[in-house]
Amino acid sequence: MSIRVAIHHRTTYEYDRAVDIMPHVFRLRPAPHCRTPVEAYSLRIEPANHFINWQQDPFGNYVARVVFPEPARKLEFEVEVIAEMTVINPFDFFVEDYADAFPFAYPEQLRGELSPYLEKRESGALLSAWVRQFAGRPPLAIVDFLVGVNQRLSRDIRYGIRMEPGVQTCEETLQMGSGSCRDTGWLLVQILRQLGLAARFVSGYLIQLTPDVKALDGPSGTEVDFTDLHAWAEVYIPGAGWIGLDPTSGLMAGEGHLPLACTPDPVSAAPVTGATGLCQSTFSFANSVQRIHEDPRVTKPYDDFQWAAIDALGRLVDERLVAGDVRMTMGGEPTFVSIDDTEGEEWNTAADGEHKRELSHDLLKRLHARFGPGGALLYGEGKWYPGEPLPRWALTCFWRKDGKPVWRNPALLADTSKDYGHGIADAERFTAALAGELKVDAAHIRAGHEDAFYYLWREGTLPVDVDPHAANLDDPQERRYLAELLDRGMKTPTGYALPLRWSEARGCWRSTEWKFRRPQMFLVPGGSAMGLRMPLDSLVWTDEDQKVVVPERCPLEPLPPLPDPEAIAVPPPPMDSSLDDIDAAGGSARSRSAICVEPRQGRIHVFMPPAGDLVHYLALLVALENAAAKTGLPVVLEGYEPPRDGRIDMIKVTPDPGVIEVNVHPSASWD
Repeated sequence: MSIRVAIHHRTTYEYDRAVDIMPHVFRLRPAPHCRTPVEAYSLRIEPANHFINWQQDPFGNYVARVVFPEPARKLEFEVEVIAEMTVINPFDFFVEDYADAFPFAYPEQLRGELSPYLEKRESGALLSAWVRQFAGRPPLAIVDFLVGVNQRLSRDIRYGIRMEPGVQTCEETLQMGSGSCRDTGWLLVQILRQLGLAARFVSGYLIQLTPDVKALDGPSGTEVDFTDLHAWAEVYIPGAGWIGLDPTSGLMAGEGHLPLACTPDPVSAAPVTGATGLCQSTFSFANSVQRIHEDPRVTKPYDDFQWAAIDALGRLVDERLVAGDVRMTMGGEPTFVSIDDTEGEEWNTAADGEHKRELSHDLLKRLHARFGPGGALLYGEGKWYPGEPLPRWALTCFWRKDGKPVWRNPALLADTSKDYGHGIADAERFTAALAGELKVDAAHIRAGHEDAFYYLWREGTLPVDVDPHAANLDDPQERRYLAELLDRGMKTPTGYALPLRWSEARGCWRSTEWKFRRPQMFLVPGGSAMGLRMPLDSLVWTDEDQKVVVPERCPLEPLPPLPDPEAIAVPPPPMDSSLDDIDAAGGSARSRSAICVEPRQGRIHVFMPPAGDLVHYLALLVALENAAAKTGLPVVLEGYEPPRDGRIDMIKVTPDPGVIEVNVHPSASWD
């Protein structure tokens, strides 16, 4: 897939009288070794009365020798080139073994054939000093050496447009630290020859096209399609042949470099050579490039006209689906990799890694801003694969389809990369405030403790040469957690749990007292979030036939619009105390789920309980945000996602071997 372009180059000399025009030589046809495919070429010259002979100079370049039999008041020539901008890899070449590293020596026969390109035409103190920084070094791979010389010269010499004829000497260019493309091109030729490499001067066309997408890092290139006459250098490397180096940009020559003439000396590469009789002349020129064909490609699959036609067709299909009462959704799972560490294990084979979660979080925030402003972020757990100690993490963003906010103040969602300095006292204060917002009894809040007996036993089983207080990243996960726990102290609670369940009879969240055989609530041992380690087996037993099961909604069930955020509030509990223990459905009203508040790494983490209805879940979010606002404590939401509901959309960012996977929310229409 490529872009076909048309180059148009026009140069005009207008004279104040009819003058004799001596024979001219034009070097404006792409050279035989031009790697960019040239589909068509034309050269138009005025005055029309002329004789043209195409030939090749001693260096193999195409030249047109033109004779003008009559005087004329104007000399004008126009060049048009149709070229395929097929991507060329400038490093796609082989090198002979003996030339694989610099320095190397050309064989005697080859050295004789390259003698015009080895001639050192210039010398001087500045040139010698510049060359010395690369001479006498240990052997270096030839590609690395050439790239280094080219880039160093590009940094040392500032590019400038210079209208004066001729080429500066190397000493002049180095002393001023600036020059035109022909000045730096000739300087590079002489530097390479001083280093013992055959080099030649190149005159040609440079084509630069606007990129389809902006660069993620570094300059994006030209803002408009551009072409002009340009100059650079070529170096001869055995096995690879002539390799183009552009010291103006510091890059290797690619598909945008179309050589016209390659010679040992700049004089022999001038685009036009000739003379006229004595006169005054006016000079003008113009260069332009136009795209005449573009194949679809990943970065630009369609042009604007094609996109408009596709949009029209998509909307027509939507109309016919609606007319036929056909409901269809489509999702997607694009994947992302790091541009900074393409060789890392986490970007090739490993499911998780040092930077994957950090980059996933940045991606989630960008997706949140783009698709779900007013939504909430949830940090939960995803798939659990055999051989992995814990389920993989899953970062979720969810929002209402009607555009109304789920979470009004983004500042109250804590940044997971920031340590706010919040501890267990803050968690206790937040849980009490949340109980007040939910209008439930704060006496039901239970502190969650780690089981000292279990961890004392685990400490006793460690080898005698292991310090249980020293956390080692190479240790097993449980040992690391044990070290952290012993450092924190066994008496300090891990967090606080507020037992909660939705009461259909009361129409609000309710709480009940949790009682255990031991006076304190001890969590299941482990290092996961507190909400995943609740001692539910230690609660008062409830018969299966007394449990209230909230049925899942049918995905195709018609649903009313969601209430406005202001209307989703926690209603006060009714005064009828007979509803405290028995649910309207006849089952036990005892809570077997809880919302957990836990400080971790200086942040307040809130573990969301399961909810059977989306409105109930949103009501809990309203209470959480109000508590966060009153206490001034931003929170990290984790735990259970909102129940599946067609009135919200959701995006998930999860780790997968070698990539970050994004589960995109399904689309139900073309738009």
